[in-house]
Amino acid sequence: MKTKDIKDLSVDDLMEQLHETRSKLIKFKMSHTISPAENPMQIRHMRRDIARIKTELRKRELANK
Repeated sequence: MKTKDIKDLSVDDLMEQLHETRSKLIKFKMSHTISPAENPMQIRHMRRDIARIKTELRKRELANK
């Protein structure tokens, strides 16, 4: 997910996206542990997506104060 796409989402959508991405990451890590994934770089991309979403949420939180 690109930063531009994240900025266009509402806070509720960001929270939902964060929850979904976290659960995907956990499932992917579990399956990768059992049998190696075709593209293990997906783990890095998911972690970075989570960081981008959390950064945007924090930025909006600080802007509201």
